Amino acid sequence: MTALDVTGLRISYDTRRGRQEVVHGIDLTIDEGEVLALVGESGSGKSTTAHAVLGLLPEGGRIEGGTIRVGDTDVSGWSDARLRAIRGARIGLVPQDPVSSLDPVRRIGVQVGEILRLHGERDPKAIRHRVIDLLERVGLDDPQLRASQYPHELSGGMRQRVLIATAIALKPRLIIADEPTSALDATVSRHILDLLDELREEDGTALLLVTHDLGVAADRADRITVLRDGAVVESGRADDILAAPSDRYTRQLLADAPAFQTVEPRTPPAPLYLRDPDAAGAEDPFAIVAEGIVKRFAARGREPFLAVDDVSFRVRRGTTHAIVGESGSGKTTTARIVTRFLDADAGSVTIDGRDVLALRGRGLRELRRDVQLVYQNPFSSLDPRQSIGSIIAEPLVNFRIGTRVERRDRVAELLERVALPADAAERSARELSGGQRQRVAIARALAAGPRVVVLDEAVSALDVTVQARILELLDSLQQELGLTYLFISHDLAVVRRLSHTVSVMRQGRVVEAGDTREIFERPTHEYTRELLAAVPGRPSHTVSPARKELVP
Repeated sequence: MTALDVTGLRISYDTRRGRQEVVHGIDLTIDEGEVLALVGESGSGKSTTAHAVLGLLPEGGRIEGGTIRVGDTDVSGWSDARLRAIRGARIGLVPQDPVSSLDPVRRIGVQVGEILRLHGERDPKAIRHRVIDLLERVGLDDPQLRASQYPHELSGGMRQRVLIATAIALKPRLIIADEPTSALDATVSRHILDLLDELREEDGTALLLVTHDLGVAADRADRITVLRDGAVVESGRADDILAAPSDRYTRQLLADAPAFQTVEPRTPPAPLYLRDPDAAGAEDPFAIVAEGIVKRFAARGREPFLAVDDVSFRVRRGTTHAIVGESGSGKTTTARIVTRFLDADAGSVTIDGRDVLALRGRGLRELRRDVQLVYQNPFSSLDPRQSIGSIIAEPLVNFRIGTRVERRDRVAELLERVALPADAAERSARELSGGQRQRVAIARALAAGPRVVVLDEAVSALDVTVQARILELLDSLQQELGLTYLFISHDLAVVRRLSHTVSVMRQGRVVEAGDTREIFERPTHEYTRELLAAVPGRPSHTVSPARKELVP
């Protein structure tokens, strides 16, 4: 039986230029128990399509044509009041962001129970028992405790499980999961997707999986529909599309997805004494040397939290060293100590022979010129009131480098180097895409001529094609300028593409370190093997039950 049938769906939005159509005649069908992955980049129309099914288009959005059938029921043109009757009961929604989707001032149990109350359950005892059962079913430990807690007391993975509990509370025949793991670490993402698979297998529920990640689609979907600019460019069985995509855009998505890239891990350059014996004695081959870093944070009423515990690593000049780990592993804290945005409680850090942790005043200011940081979110790190030209020139002004004309010329040079048009200098950050904003952040980091660049999850918020272009840019800049990168990431597929060496962190400690090739081909620590197994698109990964026979 068909769980969802969408035919000729057209959607428009009010814009400053008048009403614009953004979804152009989309067709899609999902049978009961099936997984359909709706794949595309930001702006492709995939989330808009999913929200239209539920009647949850944002203000200004409107369905212009087409039909939407949920089971045997045509819900096209239904009012919001009528659609409320099927939300939760026949279609469950797992939204993308568990932080904004949960009320921070209401307890978890109250929020999960709300869906039961909205659909007629009035017995508080029955609601409480059902909530505990749901939290237990989605794999939360101590469900009674979790029901009494607030969202901020739960991890990201726990909050996403709460949203899944809400989505399955009324046993709907269809679940729409809108980028349900995009904000989560790889191992947590795997557990969430495994959970959705288990629930679907038990109840025969259909799943519309909205994602920009073809690796996730490859692992989980029976069929894939690829969207671009609001239109379907390709649709069919997942294995057929992955093996022989017919559309150029789909081929590009596959080529750019880190999990599917066939590029070999980067090999570190030969040590200096092998390349240039005469220079080896005069120059330290390492740009960064960290030894025994320790950092504790005070915790009210408890022992101080040990965030970084005896961390050591070395980074050769002109190479990329990745620090990999899940949220809470200590990798970002380590990076902030290296850049002296945090002080360490013990240990040492030297950059180009300077004792970073001992620097004060002028010495620390000079470090800021030689070591630059690129953040994860390019929008929040760029001043929306400044022009792009002013943003890039800011380090030149701060360090009093060049005249006004020379700074303007330097900005033009940097824009060209990061492949942005010259007229971008006059725009604001709001007028640029996510990938363009990240290029601006990289240009700003390069402005003062640093030798070391620290990249803190600098590509994790980007679509795969944009991410691939940024990684190519970072690679070419390193080769042209001899830059040294410290690359902070939870994504091993990206790390494999960019880094020469890797340190794997867990609970504040380095559990494994070495050349990227060695780590990927012969991991020795169980945690590293777990991280590698969680990379979507790898053949060892769990797949949709309907496709298990396809796993080698």
